[in-house]
Amino acid sequence: MSIFVDSSTRVVVQGITGREGQFHARQCQEYGTHIVAGVTPGKGGQEMDGVPVYNTVAQAVAETKATASLIFVPPPFAADAIMEAAESGVDLVVCITEGIPVMDMLMVKNFLQGGTVRLLGPNCPGIITPGQCKMGIMPGPIHTPGGPIGVVSRSGTLTYEVVEQLSRQGLGQTSCIGIGGDPINGTDFIDCLAAFEADDETHGVVMVGEIGGDAEEMAADFIQSSMTKPVVGFIAGLTAPPGRRMGHAGAIVSGNAGTALGKIKALQDGGVHVCEDLGHLGALCKEVFI
Repeated sequence: MSIFVDSSTRVVVQGITGREGQFHARQCQEYGTHIVAGVTPGKGGQEMDGVPVYNTVAQAVAETKATASLIFVPPPFAADAIMEAAESGVDLVVCITEGIPVMDMLMVKNFLQGGTVRLLGPNCPGIITPGQCKMGIMPGPIHTPGGPIGVVSRSGTLTYEVVEQLSRQGLGQTSCIGIGGDPINGTDFIDCLAAFEADDETHGVVMVGEIGGDAEEMAADFIQSSMTKPVVGFIAGLTAPPGRRMGHAGAIVSGNAGTALGKIKALQDGGVHVCEDLGHLGALCKEVFI
């Protein structure tokens, strides 16, 4: 099975006529994703590789029955794009855009509160259910369909490294999710862990965290209290100096809060099999999951 997306997911791409939107929409199409519509204000009536383009998400959803939105809209307009998608009636919004102002995302967070729309991102690689649906910028060929491992990560490139190592060990994936590394985002570790726990086809989970914030510590508490499936974890940023931002806006250590060592201890205390050397993660997963 899978979580959040599958072969029935119907995707509208916001910003489909831009350079990034065109390129990645084509990549998703080639992978087999059902791209049913695109949205660029003022360019309604055009087509992009046979995909109809609309002026608004509401029009696109009404005419194509899209169930999810993939966003490649520049940062100044991305918050409005997320809220427009949420209002249109889609179930899932995946925002790839990075550099969205924190105040904009606070507005989005407040707008989505209490609703049923799931947001992945922003500043994330997206989500893929191998062999069924790819919504994002991840390289499709490294993923192996058939499960039984779920992957959730704050880091895009580390997600790809983990998936490559899993595939080399003969461990297929149910779904792989990048939740993004910004301080204000949508779906978090616990949301994904709970979904994997409820998925009959997922037998184990790999969780990739990084320094900054307390998301990993909260996930560790959830794993200890609510997870029956084995979890392998990795924390990026072990050698990061205090106060230094490392790539993601949320990856910053302040005093004793958010350190790699603190997160590793929390995960270990929660029963997670922690890998401290990324190069050995695949071997550890084979040992734990097989």
